Amino acid sequence: MQAARLHGPKDIRIAAEPPPPPPVPGEVTLAVKTVGLCGSDLHMYETGRIGYTVASQPFILGHEFMGLVAAVGEDALDGAHQPLRVGQRVAVEPAVPCWRCELCEQGHPNLCPNHYFYGLFPEDGALRERMNVSARNCFPLPDAISDETGPLLETLGVAIHAIDLSKIRVGATAAVIGAGPVGLLIARLAVLAGASQVFAFDKLHWRLQKARDWGATQAINVDECDPVDALMKATGGRGVDVAIEAAWSDHSVQQAAEMARHGGRLVIVGIAPDDNLRFQHSTARRKGLTIMMSRRMKHTYPRAIELARSGKVKLEELISHRFDLAQTAAAYESNAAYEQGINKVILRVGA
Repeated sequence: MQAARLHGPKDIRIAAEPPPPPPVPGEVTLAVKTVGLCGSDLHMYETGRIGYTVASQPFILGHEFMGLVAAVGEDALDGAHQPLRVGQRVAVEPAVPCWRCELCEQGHPNLCPNHYFYGLFPEDGALRERMNVSARNCFPLPDAISDETGPLLETLGVAIHAIDLSKIRVGATAAVIGAGPVGLLIARLAVLAGASQVFAFDKLHWRLQKARDWGATQAINVDECDPVDALMKATGGRGVDVAIEAAWSDHSVQQAAEMARHGGRLVIVGIAPDDNLRFQHSTARRKGLTIMMSRRMKHTYPRAIELARSGKVKLEELISHRFDLAQTAAAYESNAAYEQGINKVILRVGA
């Protein structure tokens, strides 16, 4: 089979590799069809690391993916505890928790200290034609969700979890800094959750236009004005009930804190390239902000599937670029350069 391995920063190579062994109990073999390129993948692509995880040898990226069940191990039950069948189209939740520790038993598998994650070193991801995955992490796809949009259920799941942490109420106000795929989905979900005003911020005009299309009250270019001043002017100096940082977690965290009202809520979704979080202590302290750090997702795939199936979230509108597996290096290079019009890149692995 063909696989794309990251050998070092900006060094992706395609090569033939042996197929996976037969699935063990609780696993299925997946014929991978499509993979999404995520902003967190770009961290690893550009620097060979994300947070304190450093890739010390070549490995396979790709944690947003779907495919066809090609082989089934014993007791292969999906995320709804139903038997999986050969030929089913499934999306895969990439984080595999232990399901036995204190945090898993408390309902927080996203915080499991014993988990592994497809596409995060040292666990190989989905940029290969076949792979074995945990059956419990598989979620069958309805016909209304295409092969191309299937991987974006992971992106939508991240956004759902951020909205859960934000505790947005009907009539509340919200600001979202960063209108990449996750930020756009967060803004859309804030609208669906009943926020009376949603302000989106980014530097790429096509992303701001998509935020408007999806219901943002205002979409503001951070290169054309002071974003905090613009937000305060729009809210009469009050600020917003919830400020969500979904960019690169740099100076944008301070901006989000300044946008939040006194007693408001700050949710940090972005990942800092240098693994450091910086914002002014007095801003958060004097406002009495509640600060939530968003860690991936939990129990979101059934909701994500329903939102996509119903058309309330139009995942297909996020996809801007498509590449084949052989073009993986070009796909990453294009996304890292933020080429004109780029939103979400989909890699087509299998026919």
